[in-house]
Amino acid sequence: MSVLITESCINCDACIDECPATAIVSSDEAPIDSEYTYIKPENCIECVDASIPKCVDVCPTEGCIVWDMPYTAEFDSYYLQGMEDGKYGIREHKKKGLLTPANQPRPFREEVSINDRVKHLAVS
Repeated sequence: MSVLITESCINCDACIDECPATAIVSSDEAPIDSEYTYIKPENCIECVDASIPKCVDVCPTEGCIVWDMPYTAEFDSYYLQGMEDGKYGIREHKKKGLLTPANQPRPFREEVSINDRVKHLAVS
């Protein structure tokens, strides 16, 4: 997923239309029980071609969007555990199966340290 929306989200949904990967959905459309806007981890590309993720550009709530682990095979167990804990709802494709990081890795910003991702530091 690489970025995550926290509970400080005010559900303005401004980020939904800005996402080039259609990774962001309203709380009503989230695949998990969520009270706020949700980023689908299997779709997020961290807007690697932009200076910062586009969702951050439009979010009115400072610190609402934070770094999460890269969506790569190395972090497959992290996301699978997150599914069990109800933190993530990863989509299952009819032919490809569960779109976990091992099955469908996504691009990520290598310059963001794993330490910053573990701490879920705000994207700025």
